[in-house]
Amino acid sequence: MDWKTLQALLSGVNKYSTAFSRIWLSVVFVFRVLVYVVAAERVWGDEQKDFDCNTRQPGCTNVCYDHFFPISHIRLWALQLIFVTCPSLLVIMHVAYREDREKKNREKNGENCPKLYSNTGKKHGGLWWTYLLSLFFKLVIEILFLYLLHKMWDSFDLPRLVKCTSVDPCPNTVDCYIARPTEKRVFTYFMVGASSICIILTVCEIFYLIFKRVMRTAQRWKKSTKRSVSYNKTSTCRCHLKQEEKENKSQNRSDA
Repeated sequence: MDWKTLQALLSGVNKYSTAFSRIWLSVVFVFRVLVYVVAAERVWGDEQKDFDCNTRQPGCTNVCYDHFFPISHIRLWALQLIFVTCPSLLVIMHVAYREDREKKNREKNGENCPKLYSNTGKKHGGLWWTYLLSLFFKLVIEILFLYLLHKMWDSFDLPRLVKCTSVDPCPNTVDCYIARPTEKRVFTYFMVGASSICIILTVCEIFYLIFKRVMRTAQRWKKSTKRSVSYNKTSTCRCHLKQEEKENKSQNRSDA
């Protein structure tokens, strides 16, 4: 897998991201992708070959391994990293769509025509919703993969010994031993911890975006309220002045 291409592609999202998203991207590529490529792949490289069982029954070792490891940790993490980075591409696609619309508008109406967007990369309107939706996708994917990892092995811990019971063609109960369980346990907890940090950053960014949007809406509402109040005061003062002028004119006529 060419992780450098994915990193170069996702680095373009930084132009439209908040500080939380930039930290999230750094955590993903430094503490997850880099650890995955440099160390984790090698640790899990011999898992099936060195999965040793105390029986020579043909096929029993393979069946027990498949029973306890329906999917390898390393392949599950690869899928997780791919799926969790894909929602960021929605933002890039939306910005590209805006830029294409802006380009077609200039070609149709000339270079001096009014712009459709003040800034194609600014998170307003539909782009804000796309960005928020991508964050929710990331959050759901991270939680889903952590749940799958915990569900398939009943915990994030890897035991040294697993017992294969009532699984054909194994006779009775077979004891099997996982290769390098301590090393694999350390990397499992590390990847789970990095995923948890990414979840926290994503939740913080969601709340930050919503809070910022609410504050901006409140400020606009206050400004519009002040304008309407000042307009009403001005119109009321003018009406009073006109009424006073009429009263003064009528009084002058009666005095004459």
